Amino acid sequence: MSTDPYISYGYLKAGVDLPEFTLAPEFDRVPPYESDISKEDQDRAAKLMRENIVISLHDHPVRFPDDMRQTPEYNRTGRQHTAFAGLRESGMTVIFDNMMDGTACVTGNAPWRWLDIITDLGMRQADIAHQDFVTVIRTIEDIEFAHKNGKVGLLFGLEAATPIENEIDRLDVLYGLGLRQIGIAYSDANSLGSGLNETNESGLTDFGRRAIRRMNQLGLAIDISHSSDRTGIETCQTSERPVFMTHAGARSVWNTARMKSDEVLIEVAKTGGVIGMSAAPHTTLSHEHPLHNILSVMDHFKYIVDLVGIEHVAFGPDTLYGDHVGLHTVFGHLLKIGTSPSPAYEKVEYVDGLENPTENFFNIAGWLVQNGFSDSEIAAVLGGNIVRALEGIWA
Repeated sequence: MSTDPYISYGYLKAGVDLPEFTLAPEFDRVPPYESDISKEDQDRAAKLMRENIVISLHDHPVRFPDDMRQTPEYNRTGRQHTAFAGLRESGMTVIFDNMMDGTACVTGNAPWRWLDIITDLGMRQADIAHQDFVTVIRTIEDIEFAHKNGKVGLLFGLEAATPIENEIDRLDVLYGLGLRQIGIAYSDANSLGSGLNETNESGLTDFGRRAIRRMNQLGLAIDISHSSDRTGIETCQTSERPVFMTHAGARSVWNTARMKSDEVLIEVAKTGGVIGMSAAPHTTLSHEHPLHNILSVMDHFKYIVDLVGIEHVAFGPDTLYGDHVGLHTVFGHLLKIGTSPSPAYEKVEYVDGLENPTENFFNIAGWLVQNGFSDSEIAAVLGGNIVRALEGIWA
């Protein structure tokens, strides 16, 4: 077993066993977030981070090429590099890691191929097996182990079940290979239901209902972040276990298809599920803070807390190590980002305060302390709500 510092795929020789890329840095890619938090509040936030289980409901804790235009070539290797150094400083206990997802074009030019997903899942775990700080999460006991021992756990998921096509037993295969969370559809419709970019959404298919039953039987957490409203509602009404919306926001705050209607948010809460606040560039904006930053995201947080209760809210920032805005530019045609009508807004180079997995939760905890939330409320939204839901999903 390698000792620190371990660099991703360090068991291979760069330039011989795998191609070399100049990757985005794990620290100081952009200026640090400037907050007016007091020393007292900062100390309290740091203490809450240390003492509680901290979970990101959705992130991509990997390093992308410094030049995002190289990402297709980089992903073609089948190897995204886990940001081990950045994760060590993140204060997180667990990250719901959704891997390459819609950028997994390992064997072709279109995403969501079954073989590409299996390659991605296997490569990432082969890399993790060669170090001893980051661990893979499959059970509640794994989460408790990571917290007790000061480790960071990756809980592998997919944003869409598209790769299973119409073969329901592939869900069992994915579970057996370590997957513990899966989305219904990603923007485009698939054999389970409609994505959020469909003009004429049709909701869940009969196959989708059978797939949800199997997900419940296996203990696969279900995500409806990229599903259409109707598909999301029907998923919540079909599932017998809590449902996640891992990374989204409220359409009542910012009116785009990427955000969710009050009805969908309420249905998630009815299942006992949890809604994670997203910070992907140019998604969770608000009219009060149209220049996308942590304050925009917190406008969604406050609205959803008031709508469904703080016990159903958490954070899934959907960040990575690299130029996220540039990634959207490179993969916009596949990810279908920004295709729906949206209020006018000014573009940003990055989301200030929620730019990467290393800084996110320190800034989140600081904001929560500054804005009068109690220790128990902060513990709940940092991770306690997610653990409670997983206890109902993985039972």
